[in-house]
Parts: sequence; structure tokens; C-alpha cells
Amino acid sequence: MANMHKHPVRGLRGIEQQLWDDFEQSAKEVGADRSALLRQFMEWHTSRPDAELPKRPKPPTP
Repeated sequence: MANMHKHPVRGLRGIEQQLWDDFEQSAKEVGADRSALLRQFMEWHTSRPDAELPKRPKPPTP
């Protein structure tokens, strides 16, 4: 079927737009996207075998 995704869409609430935009930018800096990073974090947080924390970009220099 058209427009059928492999996985259901999950919504997140309580995240202000600026944080969401900053997260998108930092994901791009490490060559990922928000969904991939959130999945990696959830796998690590739930102690899945071989899970690691996602890579973070270098902090901005003052």
C-alpha cells in the first residue's frame, strides 16, 4: 500500500521547538538523524546486548 511505513510513527511531547531543531543539527554533525540517535539511546538505556551510547558532536567553543 502507498504511504505505509515499516514502523508506526511515534510522537514525542514536551520538547520545545528549539531543542528539536538543535537536536536535528547535532545529529547531522555526526552523520545521523534524530530517529537513529533516539533508537540507539533507547537500546543503550534498556541494556540491549552490544548497545552503545550514540556519538555526540564536539561542544561549541566559546
